[in-house]
Amino acid sequence: MEMGQPNPLRSTDSLDTLAAKVYLNVDADTLVEQTIERGQGKISDQGALCIETGKFTGRSPKDRFIVKDDYTKDVIDWGEVNIPISTSAFDNLLEKMQIFLQDKEVWVRNCYAGADSNYRINVTVINTLPWANLFCHHLFLRPTNEELETYKQEWTIVQIPEFLADPATDGTRQENFSIINFTKKMILIGGTAYTGEMKKGIFSVLNFILPHEHQVLPMHCSANEGAKGDTALFFGLSGTGKTTLSADVHRMLIGDDEHGWTNDTVFNFEGGCYAKCIDLSAEKEPQIFAAIKHPTLLENIQFFPGTNTVNYADAKLTENTRAAYPIDHIENAKEVSVGNIPKNIFFLTCDAYGVLPPISKLTKAQAMYHFISGYTAKVAGTEIGITEPQTTFSACFGKVFLPAHPTTYAELLGKKLDLHGDVNVWLVNTGWTAGAFGTGNRISLKYTRAMVQAAIEGQLDNATFLPHSVFGILMPTSCPNVPDEILNPKDTWADKDAYDNQANRLAQLFINNFEEYKAKASAEIISASPRIQEVKI
Repeated sequence: MEMGQPNPLRSTDSLDTLAAKVYLNVDADTLVEQTIERGQGKISDQGALCIETGKFTGRSPKDRFIVKDDYTKDVIDWGEVNIPISTSAFDNLLEKMQIFLQDKEVWVRNCYAGADSNYRINVTVINTLPWANLFCHHLFLRPTNEELETYKQEWTIVQIPEFLADPATDGTRQENFSIINFTKKMILIGGTAYTGEMKKGIFSVLNFILPHEHQVLPMHCSANEGAKGDTALFFGLSGTGKTTLSADVHRMLIGDDEHGWTNDTVFNFEGGCYAKCIDLSAEKEPQIFAAIKHPTLLENIQFFPGTNTVNYADAKLTENTRAAYPIDHIENAKEVSVGNIPKNIFFLTCDAYGVLPPISKLTKAQAMYHFISGYTAKVAGTEIGITEPQTTFSACFGKVFLPAHPTTYAELLGKKLDLHGDVNVWLVNTGWTAGAFGTGNRISLKYTRAMVQAAIEGQLDNATFLPHSVFGILMPTSCPNVPDEILNPKDTWADKDAYDNQANRLAQLFINNFEEYKAKASAEIISASPRIQEVKI
């Protein structure tokens, strides 16, 4: 490329200079056909396009970089999550990728992220695989033909799985990489075909732009809306029940994963869903199962031998099997993915220690503290003897996607709660009661659904609440269709002293985790920390 010549990877105005063959804004049906013609996929008996993403079946967080320059150097929370890379390294890779594409065929898609037009960003995606472009068709928002006529390129994603970096000269850790450049508004992805890198790349971009420039809170959550226009948000890490509890045939789905909270709306960032489908069945997740039809993209699944019927239980390639489909594949999805400010917010946790109440109400300070904590616990395995739960803390329920310090997002949450004083924040434990994992039992999904429904319908607004002795969170003494005796977890334990010890143990884990954020946290947030209690000996 000659000096001064426009780089087509930064501006696709001259597509004839981008690659040997360019397909622009190809429709979904054609993308499926092109994938099959190239021997890159198969069609399932449900009509979905099934592909494999190769070496990488998930994101590679240690190979995700942000360009450190004058714009970002003082505002990004640099560290293990946000790894810096130089402008020169980025520019060098950009030029190499442009040269790489010159004799290739590419698929270019103009789309956008953000269903609220006041905050949307245009996203142009350049792919070397038709099915990767199909993913972008599904997951990003699709402009109308009229919008395409006046479309202006803003952010650009260049995804070339076949392009490998040279760590010795390119400043990367490995051959694969994902690099965000906020100044040039570009994301470069190489060496990996995992489509989630594109989705989460733009999520990270919005996680910086929205709070930094607009005071909009970006959120890693699902959202739905009731018949009266009341919005509910569901935060939760893997295994907490977020998908199950937010999927409600009586409520409209606003979105299943990424949202923004403005002064008067909650809006979906995306135009589709990227659902896990390991062990999927029509009985367990009927909405997702029904959504898997033409032209859904199924990633890294296996078929039953000799058939094109998907075996959703087969994790031969990965546990992280995925289905990508447009949001209108969900029958009760809202046509425009925008709702009112939330009436109820649910932080979901699967507490394998058996300590946290099945539902509790949080004060503003507690909401900020638990938002930063992002706690759940996973069962380690099924070894002989007592199996210890594994604690997981992920700030704001999405630490790996936060360019700014987690307290930035928690303080903005606090401002939203102050501005809208009637928002209820609930902590819901979908994990264990009457003992920890191994001795207790899992809280009944029927009861969890009843508690969530009672909160949404306002049936807990006038309930009597008691503070938890260690965590201070407010436990209702009664809830419709739920036995009173399970609402205070200590009451479910035969050995009360054992419960107190376990509560102190979990509290210490919270305190230890929060040390990382304490220096930048306000006194109000710190005040919501759990307090270790003296236990009888």
